[in-house]
Amino acid sequence: MSEDYKIKVENVTKEYDLYRSKSEKLTSFFNLTRHDSVPHFWSLKGISFEVKQGEALGLIGVNGSGKSTISNIISGIIPQTTGFVDVRGDTSIVAISAGLKWSLTGLENIRLKGLMQGLTFDEIAAVRDDIIDFADIGDFIDQPVKDYSSGMRSRLGFAIAVHINPDILIIDEALSVGDDTFYQKCLDKIQQFKKEGKTIIFVSHSLKQVEMLCDRVAWIHFGDLRQIGDTKEVVSAYRKFSSDFKKKTAKERDEYQKGKKQIQLNFDVNAYEKEVAQQKANDMSLTDREAKRQTHKLFYGEVLPSKMTTTSKWLILAAVIVMIFFAMVTISGHSITKSISDPSSLVHPVYPKSQSDKQHFK
Repeated sequence: MSEDYKIKVENVTKEYDLYRSKSEKLTSFFNLTRHDSVPHFWSLKGISFEVKQGEALGLIGVNGSGKSTISNIISGIIPQTTGFVDVRGDTSIVAISAGLKWSLTGLENIRLKGLMQGLTFDEIAAVRDDIIDFADIGDFIDQPVKDYSSGMRSRLGFAIAVHINPDILIIDEALSVGDDTFYQKCLDKIQQFKKEGKTIIFVSHSLKQVEMLCDRVAWIHFGDLRQIGDTKEVVSAYRKFSSDFKKKTAKERDEYQKGKKQIQLNFDVNAYEKEVAQQKANDMSLTDREAKRQTHKLFYGEVLPSKMTTTSKWLILAAVIVMIFFAMVTISGHSITKSISDPSSLVHPVYPKSQSDKQHFK
C-alpha cells in the first residue's frame, strides 16, 4: 500500500460476542477464568484498502456483509478488533437517524452535531438556516426528533452532515429514504462535494446510484473484501453473482448463507495473524521473529482494548467486596477492628441501650 491516501484500512477485523441473554452477558463479565463459552461472530475478517483524496469509493454487498461495520469503524463510531485505520481528515457520516439524539429537537441536534464536529457557535449559526432549508421539515425543526418520521430524520441527518464542511463524507443508505425532490437535492450536493475534491464513502444497495457516483467500488462479502477496483468491473461481477444466486433454489440459497456465516463464527484471528506475518516475512525478507513482532503491532497497536483482562475483573470484584464490607460495618455499628477480628459481628448490629442513644438513632 502507498502513503498517498486519505483513508487507509489494513487487516481490519471486527468481532461481536453473541450473548443469548443479559444474564449470560453479566456472567461472562464476572467470569474470572480465560475460558469463554460465548460464541464469537466476526463481522469483518481482515479488510484492507485505501481511498485517495477526492475519490468516491462505493461499498456494495448483500445484507449483513459488513458494509456498515467498516463505514462505522472509519467514521470512529465503533472500534475495530484488530488492524490499522488511518483517516486523514474530519469525517461526517450520513445514515438514517445516525448521530441524532431523539429526545432533542431538530434545532438542538443541529447545535449539538456542529459542536461535536468542532464548529463554534457563530459557525453553527452561519449554516443553521441552510440546514433547515435543505432538510425541508418545516416547523418540526422545533419538535423532538422522536416525533419525526424516518424520512424526516434522514433528511435532517443528511442536511447537517453536508453543511458542516467535512473532509470526508460517509453515506450509508441515507438516500434510500425520502421523496424524489429530496433525492435529487442529495445527488446534487454529493456531485458538488466531488467537484470540491471531497473524499466520499458511499454505502448502498442501489447499483445505479453506485455507478452514478463512485470512481471505484469495494465488494464486501460476508466479512471479506471479495473484489475492489473499477466501478463498472466490480458492479458487473456483483450483478452476475446476484443473478446466479437468485437462480438457486431456496434450500441452496439458505445453505450457502448458513455456510458463510458459519465461517464467520469459526474465524481464527490468531491463525490469520500468523498468515499475515508469514506473508510479511516473505515479501520483506524479514526473520520470522521480526515479522511476527511487526504484524502484532499492526494488529493491536492502534486498538483500544474492548474486553477486560482477568486482572481487571479481579480488581473490580475486590473493590465491590470492600465496598460491601464497609457498608455492613457502618450498618452494624461495630468498629472496623472488631469486624475484621470477628466477621460474624457484622450480622449482629449494635442496638442503642440508653434513652439518649435511642433518641440519637431516631
